[in-house]
Amino acid sequence: MDTVSVRDLPVQAVIGVHEWERDIEQTLLFAVEMAAGVRKAAASDDLADAVDYSAVAETIVAVVRAGKFRLIETAAERVAERLLADHGLTWLRLEVRKPIADGYTAAVTIERTRQIP
Repeated sequence: MDTVSVRDLPVQAVIGVHEWERDIEQTLLFAVEMAAGVRKAAASDDLADAVDYSAVAETIVAVVRAGKFRLIETAAERVAERLLADHGLTWLRLEVRKPIADGYTAAVTIERTRQIP
């Protein structure tokens, strides 16, 4: 399976379960790996046959900015749902990382598929 990726995409978000987190923006980092027809895109050299990385990044930003989620798990699920629905993807693996002030990073990784009728 060929894949294409968008990595290290920073998105400012209202995210967190603590009351103080509901009043600030924090940076989430996104990485998404997507199944893609690389051969077809390479043969035609046409964006119409490829995954549009810019459009994928714009979708991630739009979902997260509109969401104001409490959990990174919820942010990941909503982004995955939208990417599968809007970009004709059949499979993706999505990672969301949230740097924590205590010096560590919380992360969630999900893998989702969409059946083609």
